[in-house]
Amino acid sequence: MSFFKKLVKSVRGSAEKVARDPHGIYLHVRCTRCGAPLRVRADRRHDLQRDYDTGTYILHKEMMDGVCFSLIHATLRLDARHHIVDREITGGEFITADVYQALIAPAEINEAKVPE
Repeated sequence: MSFFKKLVKSVRGSAEKVARDPHGIYLHVRCTRCGAPLRVRADRRHDLQRDYDTGTYILHKEMMDGVCFSLIHATLRLDARHHIVDREITGGEFITADVYQALIAPAEINEAKVPE
């Protein structure tokens, strides 16, 4: 396999053509005020704070949806391997990636319709 093919394969990811992001932590949340879904990326290299007493990491993330512009604040505690151990959120609720996709699917269909 040539170098270029290896490079393309590493960027594209699996057969589903999903891009790999080894440094990203994705949060899927929904605003409690208006119900707008959000997908937010945090970077493992820059956004995490090390807690040297416990050997864990802490992530503080502030988010704002584009509908009612209310502030959502999330705090996550991650272990040494960057797996989420504990999480808290104010102004919103955590949702799964599948729920997020289901919530944005109707919006994508409406955007695809061309006005007459």
